[in-house]
Amino acid sequence: MSQPIVEVRDYTINEDDFAAYCEWAETLAAPWLKENLDLVGFWLATDDPAEVTGVDPHVSKHGQANVHWMIRWDSREAREERWQTWTKDPGWEAVWAKHPNPSAYLQMNVRFMTTV
Repeated sequence: MSQPIVEVRDYTINEDDFAAYCEWAETLAAPWLKENLDLVGFWLATDDPAEVTGVDPHVSKHGQANVHWMIRWDSREAREERWQTWTKDPGWEAVWAKHPNPSAYLQMNVRFMTTV
């Protein structure tokens, strides 16, 4: 049997596009996602420097991710099925059409996690 998962999404948005992205995310994207998905949260980086530690720390050549959001799903199968529909929803397409620069994503990272 499948188990619930959380999809963790990290984006590194080009610094020159970050302010416009933040406005779009705050006013359009995050509200739509909250209304239409089980959004755990949507976070935007502050100006505070990141803390990178560990025995072998590495930072991407693009820097740290500056956008982070999480969606809760009943299962990976449910995620795959729903992903095919919400990304084509006319409401989301209207939000995406107002994106300030869809090419601003220097790096995207998606992980799937279970609750402990």
